[in-house]
Amino acid sequence: QVQLVESGGGSVQAGGSLRLSCATSSRTPRAFPMGWFRQASGKEREFVAGILWSGSHTSYGDSVRGRFTISRDSAKNTVYLQMNSLEPEDTAVYYCAAGPKLSIDSILYWGQGTQVTVSS
Repeated sequence: QVQLVESGGGSVQAGGSLRLSCATSSRTPRAFPMGWFRQASGKEREFVAGILWSGSHTSYGDSVRGRFTISRDSAKNTVYLQMNSLEPEDTAVYYCAAGPKLSIDSILYWGQGTQVTVSS
């Protein structure tokens, strides 16, 4: 059974940092890229960042590029999202995801989500 479990969310002031973790089960297909998405209240879910388990390629959404960094620890089956220079606009529920492609309609596995709140 594939499971994705996020942790590390919380409340922070603008300009602060948080690190999210996504613990995956060993059954998570290594051929699938791993990604982070987020959904703010009243808005559509959007892509934040993605990474291959090989670590050879990362990608970012335009709104977070240069501020967020995705990484993975294959030995721990864990994917991380380091978020720096947080802005109130980053407030959302953040979801870990896996699938053959990192587009919302291609995701096969979702985590339960973790809330990130950034105050001004």
